[in-house]
Amino acid sequence: MKAIVTVELKGGVLDPQGQAIQQLLVQRGYTQVAGVRVGKKVEIELQQVSEEQGRVIVSEIADRLLANPIIETYRVEIA
Repeated sequence: MKAIVTVELKGGVLDPQGQAIQQLLVQRGYTQVAGVRVGKKVEIELQQVSEEQGRVIVSEIADRLLANPIIETYRVEIA
């Protein structure tokens, strides 16, 4: 089974990487782009666990290792 963790900055947290990408896009003629936020996606392969167990394990991994709870949120999808 595959789990996908998407980590994003919380609303209101400054995103300099997203701002740099937005500026570049506007400079390249994509003037319709009003905002860019950058996050990350982590795919984790699991074996020999139920979907519920997988969700618990991956949520624990995200809490402890993948996301900074002060500035980021995350969501877990089981594929």
